Amino acid sequence: MKRSLKFLTLLLVSAFVFQSCEKDDNEVPADVEVNNFVWKGLNLYYLWQANVPDLSDSRFGNQKDLNGYLRGYSNPAFLFDQLLYQPSSRFPQDEAVDRFSVIFSDYYELEGILSGTTKNNGADFALYYKDDTQYEIVGVVRYILPGSDAASKDIQRGDIFYAINGQTLNIDNYRNLLSADLYTMNLANYDDGDFTPNGESVSLTKTVLSENPVYLTNVINDGGHKIGYLMYNGFYPNYEAQLNNAFGQLKAAGITELVLDLRYNSGGSIATASRLASMITGQFTGQVFAKEQWNAKIEAYYQENDPATLFNLFPNTMGNNAPINSLNLSKVYVLTTKATASASELVINGLEPYIDVVQIGDATTGKNVGSITLYDSPAFTKSGASTNHRYAMQPLVLKIINAAGFGDYINGLPPDELLKEDLGNMGTLGNADEPLLNAAITRIVGGGRSMPRHQETNFKILKDNRLIHPLKSEMYLEKLPDGFSNIR
Repeated sequence: MKRSLKFLTLLLVSAFVFQSCEKDDNEVPADVEVNNFVWKGLNLYYLWQANVPDLSDSRFGNQKDLNGYLRGYSNPAFLFDQLLYQPSSRFPQDEAVDRFSVIFSDYYELEGILSGTTKNNGADFALYYKDDTQYEIVGVVRYILPGSDAASKDIQRGDIFYAINGQTLNIDNYRNLLSADLYTMNLANYDDGDFTPNGESVSLTKTVLSENPVYLTNVINDGGHKIGYLMYNGFYPNYEAQLNNAFGQLKAAGITELVLDLRYNSGGSIATASRLASMITGQFTGQVFAKEQWNAKIEAYYQENDPATLFNLFPNTMGNNAPINSLNLSKVYVLTTKATASASELVINGLEPYIDVVQIGDATTGKNVGSITLYDSPAFTKSGASTNHRYAMQPLVLKIINAAGFGDYINGLPPDELLKEDLGNMGTLGNADEPLLNAAITRIVGGGRSMPRHQETNFKILKDNRLIHPLKSEMYLEKLPDGFSNIR
């Protein structure tokens, strides 16, 4: 999303201009440096800034008054949480508004996660409540990352674990047990709703891995149809070339339909989402893919000066100016689960006004808001960031809607065909008989194929492996828009 440099001379509006001219009143002492960064970044960019009294532009008369307030918080993370609007950390799920803003004490870790680089053992899984008591938990392996420790071990999609290091998983211990760098999964058999320990186990070690989100691509020939299948697991800008190449291969194969598997894709870059939308289509270049809605003071400035800057358009080139490999489709089949979030939902919602999007699986997460990385520098960019610390924030700064003006899907996007993954029949990813892919193929070719069975016991999902870490479900801008830091 381009922003013109002419906005570097923006009209000053009072986001944070203190009236005092006294030097002492405007100093930021070292003991409040990080807290000052937290407050000023949220005061300027936070989507719900107007809803938080302590973030009001008129809350403090000068820097000295603000310093006094900031000294009341010894922990920047605690201050950050206190300045959020009804965060999930302090409100029950049905009342929480901000479920995704985060702060990191080391921005290198934050940057790695946003680019797909994490400490990971390679066994991606989901956690389910074992029964209606919602206390004990079981995990189900969904896929294995190539080149990981799990890829060298006897573990595969569909394996079920009930304990870690011999300790039965429950709502109180799962985070601590699964956060260890080395642990042993204790496995169980599943039969008609019952989980039975089978005495088998596998030890896994986490290493730093960079995940190529283009997990699987193939072509399925069925009934005169040439069906392209692509499993895509994260909108990571560093892997856009691989995504474009995958579409080039599908285009060269002459596919007639596309099944896009986003069931485990929890999001990422907004720009990458717009490019994926153009890979699927291609006939809408220059038209509105999505519109951003920021907080009142940023929104008001751009509505008055250049409303077009808030629109994300369908592009025809990649970030490196390479041409996009477009399929020019008028219909796409998308596989989803509760783990499908943010930029994945943006692709579905952004395409809806233009082509027929057939969603198969479960309702999505419901993340219609996006974030941006803020560093402690005068312009909140990494350039010029303080050398005294490495704190950075990833606050929610925008809501996103499609060309038809729709963006209210906080409870998730409902599927056209509800089909939850079956713990007893996970199937092989990319295989025509895998239940969700089978459902899509059946819709494409019509009769003659058996529909996949629904699981007899519907286990309630607790957490997706990626969503245990809030950053894994981010939808974000890759850089700060030019000029925004001058709205003061």
